[in-house]
Amino acid sequence: MAKQRVLFLCNANSARSLMGEALLRHLAGDRFEAFSAGSEPDEPAALTLAALKKQGISTEGLASKSLDAFAGEHFHAVIVLCDKAQQACRDWQGGSDEHLYWDIRDPRLIERADAYEQALNEIRHRLSLWLQIKARDADA
Repeated sequence: MAKQRVLFLCNANSARSLMGEALLRHLAGDRFEAFSAGSEPDEPAALTLAALKKQGISTEGLASKSLDAFAGEHFHAVIVLCDKAQQACRDWQGGSDEHLYWDIRDPRLIERADAYEQALNEIRHRLSLWLQIKARDADA
């Protein structure tokens, strides 16, 4: 069975969407291909990479990419992680079977030492629930 393609989107593709991409590979890389992009891409945040490594999640191959890089492509699911990306997606020239919106606070804007780990844990929790639903649906 072919792997399902999932695209994570946020504004800068420097924190939340990279976390989603890395987490999906970590949790279910045998069933899914994970990608991420941003409406206004920046460099991966050092604190993002540190939070992932702290939880034993590989950061290999993570790089910020523009949403435009995926124009014309089809994904089984697109998971949007912020308001700004939600706006940009309306004009995106790609397609998906499933479109999810998880509003995760931008850790770059939170002045707490654990902001990145908190965002990572919230994404992990939602992704785990989504994966349970996907597994149940596949068995049905």
